Amino acid sequence: MSDDTTDTPATPLEALDQLLAGNRRFTGGTPRHPNQDAGRRADTAYAQHPFAVLLGCSDSRLAAEIIFDQGLGDLFVVRTAGHAVGPEVLGSIEYGTKVLGSPLVVVLGHDACGAIAATRGAVENGTIARGYVRDVIERVTPSVLAAQAAGVSENDGFIDTHVRHTVDLLLDRSRELADQVASGRTAVVGLSYRLAEGSVRPVVARGVDLPAAAARATAPAS
Repeated sequence: MSDDTTDTPATPLEALDQLLAGNRRFTGGTPRHPNQDAGRRADTAYAQHPFAVLLGCSDSRLAAEIIFDQGLGDLFVVRTAGHAVGPEVLGSIEYGTKVLGSPLVVVLGHDACGAIAATRGAVENGTIARGYVRDVIERVTPSVLAAQAAGVSENDGFIDTHVRHTVDLLLDRSRELADQVASGRTAVVGLSYRLAEGSVRPVVARGVDLPAAAARATAPAS
């Protein structure tokens, strides 16, 4: 057994607390790098019990285990450009929650998102992307249009709208996930990450008390 192994959270709020505490350690320059030694590698070789499923953007600056100060077997990470959602993403998230038992799903957006910038350009200028980038833009377009319709002009507003839309889309498309949230076994939370500061902030939550989580986010790192 690894000497630095942390307890696996059993509830959605405990899982969110652990994620936010890890991010505070990362931004504060005091990461513990838990669950990253040879013992942990051996422990997880034949079984995994991640405490959170994380749907994030395919961005080289958004390495989940680093920015949340977690280790091997802690996070079940799914990444696509603009955290776009397709059948394979939904299946991966359902696997993480139903089969692996993760009590938390996180949608992680971030500033300076290339997918959102490209989609805004396509919507505003009528440009058409080539190849499969076009498919990503098509999946992000509803969020950009909704933000524009709401009068959003700042980049953070577009990011937050897309995070909220992705959370809603997961629950609308996956009956399995929606049932888990309704029963209290799982929560879905949207976070936004700032690249320069390295910090995350809550945007939206389903199945967990976001004000309580936000208050914990300002507490000292443990």
